[in-house]
Parts: sequence; C-alpha cells; structure tokens
Amino acid sequence: MTDDLEQLRQALQPAPAPEGGAKARALRLALENFDRHQASAPTTRPINDRPEPAGRLRGVRLMLSKLTTRAGLAATASVAAIGIALVIYPDLRTRPEPAAVQPATLSVEKAAPAAETAAVKTEMADQAAPAPQPAQDMMLAEPLAQGNAQSAPPLAKQRLRVEGAARMAAPATPAPAMDALAQTESFYPGDAALPTRDTEAYASATPNPLKIAAEDPVSTFSIDTDTASYAVIRSSLTRGTLPPDGAVRVEEMVNYFPYDYPAPQAGDGPFRASVSLFPTPWNKDTQLLRIGIQGAMPAVQDRPPLNLVFLIDTSGSMDDPQKLPLLKQSFRLMLGQLAPEDRVAIVTYAGAAGLVLDPTAASETTKILAALDRLGAGGSTAGQAGLEQAYAVAEDMAADGRTGRILLATDGDFNVGLSDPEALKSYIARKRDSGIYLSVLGFGRGNLDDATMQALAQNGNGTAAYIDTLSEAQKTLSDQLAGALFPIADDVKIQVEFNPATVAEYRLIGYETRALAREDFNNDKVDAGEIGAGHQVTALYEITPVGSPAQRTDALRYAASPESTGSDELAFLKLRYKAPGTATSTLIETPIPATPATPDTDARFAAAIAGMGQLLSDPKYLGGWGWDQAIALANDARGNDPFGYRAEAVRLMRLAQSLSR
Repeated sequence: MTDDLEQLRQALQPAPAPEGGAKARALRLALENFDRHQASAPTTRPINDRPEPAGRLRGVRLMLSKLTTRAGLAATASVAAIGIALVIYPDLRTRPEPAAVQPATLSVEKAAPAAETAAVKTEMADQAAPAPQPAQDMMLAEPLAQGNAQSAPPLAKQRLRVEGAARMAAPATPAPAMDALAQTESFYPGDAALPTRDTEAYASATPNPLKIAAEDPVSTFSIDTDTASYAVIRSSLTRGTLPPDGAVRVEEMVNYFPYDYPAPQAGDGPFRASVSLFPTPWNKDTQLLRIGIQGAMPAVQDRPPLNLVFLIDTSGSMDDPQKLPLLKQSFRLMLGQLAPEDRVAIVTYAGAAGLVLDPTAASETTKILAALDRLGAGGSTAGQAGLEQAYAVAEDMAADGRTGRILLATDGDFNVGLSDPEALKSYIARKRDSGIYLSVLGFGRGNLDDATMQALAQNGNGTAAYIDTLSEAQKTLSDQLAGALFPIADDVKIQVEFNPATVAEYRLIGYETRALAREDFNNDKVDAGEIGAGHQVTALYEITPVGSPAQRTDALRYAASPESTGSDELAFLKLRYKAPGTATSTLIETPIPATPATPDTDARFAAAIAGMGQLLSDPKYLGGWGWDQAIALANDARGNDPFGYRAEAVRLMRLAQSLSR
C-alpha cells in the first residue's frame, strides 16, 4: 500500500503549487465542508461496520480508508482540483468564441471568462465535499464523461464544460440544467450566420413539359449566362441541407462550367454556334442535342474603358460575415483586374441612398479601398432610391467609347420603395435604353431574394451571380471579369424548329424562366439575354427519335402525315442578336443533322450536371438513373479541370446523395 501511495504522489508531482494562501484557504474550506457533510448524515453507516472483503479488495479498502481520513480527503481533493483546473482553464482560455450566436445562448458564452475564473478559485474546496446535485446537474458538471455530451457539437461541448465549471463554483444554487442543454442545438458551426426567420424567394417555374414535334415543333428562349443557382445549391449542400424548392435552375448549373467550344473566326460575327447529338445517359432510346455558343474574346488592349458604379446594400440585413464583409473582400479582388483608365464610383443605400465615392480612376486603389473599408451595415433597404442614384451617377459618367455598368451587391431584400419584382422589372426596363448595363451579385442566405435579383439582372441586360465564398468571388469578379463586364451581343435569342419526320418528342432541359413566345423571336422590341466577351452558353434538349420505344405519347388517329424539307435534318437552329448600342437584330441560321456521334468529354460532363439538376428538382424523366450513375459519369468526364470546379461538382453530388437518403 505504501508503494501505491508513493506512485500516486509521483504521478501528481508535476502539479504546480497554488498561489499564496490558496492552499490554506482550500484546506480550511475542505475541512469545513467535510464537517458539514458528516453532521448532515448522522445515520450513515460507518465504513468499518460493512462486510470486510478478502484478498486484493481488502488492500484497496485499506488504501481508501487512508485517503478518506479528514486530512487525506482535504489533501487529495486539493491536488485533484488543481489538476482539473490545469485541464479546463487553458482550454477555456484558448477556445474561440463563435462570431455570432442566438440571444438565448449569448449570455452563457459571454459569462465564460468569469465562470472559469470562479471555478479555478473555488473548485479545490468544492471538489473536496461536493454538495448533493440532481442527476441533470451532474451530467452538465461532467459532460465529457456522459454519452450524450460526446454526441453534442463541439461548441455545445464547450458550453457544457463552462456550465459545469460554473456549477462547481456555486453548487448551492443549481441552474435549470435541461433548459441549458436544450439550447445547445443552435451551436453547430455556421448556424450563427443564419437569421432566425427564413424569407428566401426564388425565381422558378414549372419544369418544361415534353412536347410533340408534330404539334408544337418550335422552341424559343432567351440566352443568359447566369450562374447564381449553382452557387446557391453549393451553399445549401455544404451546410448539410438540400437546396430550397425553386433554387434549382438546371441551365445555370450547366453554364457554371467552362467548355472547349470553337471560337469564331475573324469576320464571322461576335460568337459561334456549334451543335452535337449523342445518346442520353439516362435513357438509351433518346438522344441529347447540345447547342454550344462561344463568344469572341477581343484583345485586352482593344476593349473599351469601363465606367463602374458599385451599388452596395448597407442595410441592416447585410450585417453578417457572409454579406458585407465578404462583399468588401470580393471587390478588392476585382480592383486588381481593372485597367488604369477605368473609373469607379460607389453608391450605398440603406434607409436612404448616398454617394460614398465620386467617380475615381481605378489606378487610385488606396482611395477606393478606403471608401469600401468605411462601409457599415444598418437600417432598412431603400433599393429604389439606391438604383435611382446609381443610374444618375452612371449617366453623369457616360462618355463616348466607354462601357457603363452598375454592379448591384445585395441580399435582394428590398423593403423600401419598389419592392415588387414586377415593378422593379418595369423600372429597369425603362432605364436600360440609356445603354447602362445592370448586373447583380447576391450575398448571404436566409433572406436571399433571388426572384428580385433575377428580375433586375434579366431586365437590366446584365447577369446574376451568387457569391458564397471568396473563391467564387475570384471566379466571378477576377477570372471572368472581361466576359462579365464587356458585352459583345445584346438580346440574343435562340429558336429551334424540330423536324417531325425525325423527331417524335423533345423537351428543353432548363431555361424555364427564359422562355419566349414564338412570335417574340422576330420582335426586336422584346428584350433577351446578352453575351459577354469570351462567354459561353450551353443548352440541352432531350430528343425522342421517330420510332423509338421511348416515345411517351401515342400517334393521333387523324393527324396528317408530317412533312419535311429534308429527312436528314433533325432540326433547324436560328439565332438573333444585336450589336451593343444598336436597335436592329442580325439573324444566323444553321441546320442540325440527325446523325448522332460519340460525345466528347465536355458533352458527357454537361449531361452529368443536367442529371444532377433533375435529381435535385424533378427526376421523372430519369427512370432508374440515380446518384450513383451521375457521380460515375461526372467523375469520368472531369477532363482538364485546372481550377477544380468539376471535382467540386462530384463532391457536391456525393453530399446530395447522402442528404437525399
């Protein structure tokens, strides 16, 4: 037994001596607590009256009897308390506090420093003679020894440890343990950035239906190169949730990725269209028609100088790490890509709008960055006033040979002035005739008004993107700056006429919010999308050939036999566009052959992303094709992926598969 005590002394030897007077106070309090404990339990059966164990257990009992003497208890409790303090105190000092928490839990976290200090000072005495506690309090006082604490999130464990230390500091006033434990559900990383009420709204439409070529052979839609939907989906999946209803727009997912389309030759126009036909991955009896458009990329020195107006939402809803702070970092990346002759102005809006930075040469980066750094969030969201001032500033900056664009950075939550998407659509439609483009950058989640952002961008001859990370800002505002800001074709429309002699049925995958009436194709007054320098557009149709067993509709008894101008043609492609600043469109026509070919890597990857979008929204045309097949196809078709965008898509598919279960 002496050896056991000696080993215990050696094991506890590294413990530092307490500060002056602490040990004496601890011993005194321990003795007093021990006396109170003995007095409060006069009927406790003496240890020596209990049955005496034999063998090794008797030696253990003798050791315990030595340690439970008055002096032994006090000394052992003091040393043990010091050891506990050494473990808990540095951990509490170094563990970071979350950026923002719900009010119900904020008081506990803020009280942590005081609680841990009190715990260190009084723990030694209280541990010597612990007051009786309910089982719930004991669970919180020793969370790491409990099974349910092991399954709690890291921040919840921190909170349990802090509360346990606080309870040891003041055992006479137990707290409502279960209420505190219930509040720990909000402590998952990232939850602090989410508002208490979800008011997100998305620009969505019913998925395109299957159409019969003999009855409705013409498909017309507006070209757009928005990518916001993919970034919103990524944001949801990385938070551990499937994307909201309406957030999935398949065409924006497909167009998020770069593809290797042939560029137009000199003198061939601002862009070049290419088509390919290949078997559908999810249905061997149908085919996918891919239409790819590649915009020309002029030399950097040949591009016109820019007039940029940063219209920045500084309302209270932007007071979030993923909103205004990320917005500032994003614009910092962009400034490094501007030419010295470009000019920048900054307009902000909250309860009212204001000019923060007069038009300034992009070379004066210190002045521009200082203006950005001064921005803070607060107040309501006077979006109309901000737009009006931004357009006024852009019009004052206008000059021959310069391209004017407003970059609206917001969470879309307009609540003062024009807040209805249709009213905003009409206002922007009137302003676009000034030749000033409007693009929208969305930030943050919880109150993201995607519907308003889409209405603004589509009617402002601009694009919409969603910035959820600094990497996305790099892609959107730095890597793709030239295409995003310099238009080469306006009001670009696509019309495909399918040949009923070769096509029984077809459906356009995506582009629901960009659909146009057949007669709108030839009407130059009808607005459509723009193509920027070097930009690409991809559209996919699923085609059911005549005679295919995949045909879903029966032939009509009294239908006339379909006629064709060429049985070897699948369809006829027509495109219309306007040169920037002009009012009359130019027509391009291209026949599409009915001969399928082996798909290239880009075609297979685009098909995989289209499958991903349908799995997340409306998979009724996919049959038994699911996540395993989509992941395998995308992984096999990653090809040249210098920035890892395609590899990231595979990871997101795997997350979506897990969440879908």
